[in-house]
Amino acid sequence: MADTCGQIVLGSGLTVLSHPLMYIKVLVQVGHEPLPPTLGRNVFGRQVYQLPGLFAYAKHIIKIDGKLGLFNGLVPRLCAGTVGTIVHSKVLQKCQESNFEVMCSGQKVEEGSLEHVVNEVQIQVSLRLLHNTPLVLYICLHFADTVFGIFSGVFDSIVTIYREEGILGFFAGLIPRLLGDIISLWICNILAHLINTYAIDDSMSHTGEIKNCSQAMTGFFASMLTYPFVLVSNLMAVNNCGLAGGLPPYAAVYPTWVDCWRHLSRECNMSRGNSLFFRKLPVGKTYASAQKRFY
Repeated sequence: MADTCGQIVLGSGLTVLSHPLMYIKVLVQVGHEPLPPTLGRNVFGRQVYQLPGLFAYAKHIIKIDGKLGLFNGLVPRLCAGTVGTIVHSKVLQKCQESNFEVMCSGQKVEEGSLEHVVNEVQIQVSLRLLHNTPLVLYICLHFADTVFGIFSGVFDSIVTIYREEGILGFFAGLIPRLLGDIISLWICNILAHLINTYAIDDSMSHTGEIKNCSQAMTGFFASMLTYPFVLVSNLMAVNNCGLAGGLPPYAAVYPTWVDCWRHLSRECNMSRGNSLFFRKLPVGKTYASAQKRFY
């Protein structure tokens, strides 16, 4: 229990510190562009038209809503983190107890094995089922407050989402996010198993540090490959949810997350929001200042 409380406190602190970054990232993902393109220089020093980066975006939000505006939607995100930590702790405890019973019978569940990956998938599925609703509230709340000012609080957002989409509205974007998590788990475990088996010798010095470094690298690689699932999930969270920003002319309405994926893929826009620095101007798109987005 003490370990869980410590994890909640640490996770909440990291959430507060990272919230402005994640806040701006989600706004970019859903296509909100409050500032027009400006003439700047790319990494090679060449003059090109670029979209506002992280700091320009932050200055604009502070100018409109003050410094506290960077923390819109923090409460549901903290709730999501707390729920996730508690569920992860409980499910992990159950899995460890199950593994202990297996070990007592003469078998051992090794890290990287099929049983180990299945246990991790079970934990992730349980997390997402309870974690998705606070995430939807977090995305809709700060998106609406910043772009249209429709919601005045968490409870108003709950009522609006339920009125427009019913109970399924709180699970918007669950399938692509869950698929991305599961694929990421498999990639991380397969790569880690290959590296630890064929590239790292237990007789080498600093084996533990090398394994930790390889785990971080595989996690980063997996997150890059599964980023489109996160993007589609966040777009589906605001898709047709009663917000003006989730309806034409501000955004297309997608019947399913597969349609959203196909639309982004046709526009070569599957990495939108992946980088908040040196943001390229979309090819063949026109900036509409009234809607604050590209068409």
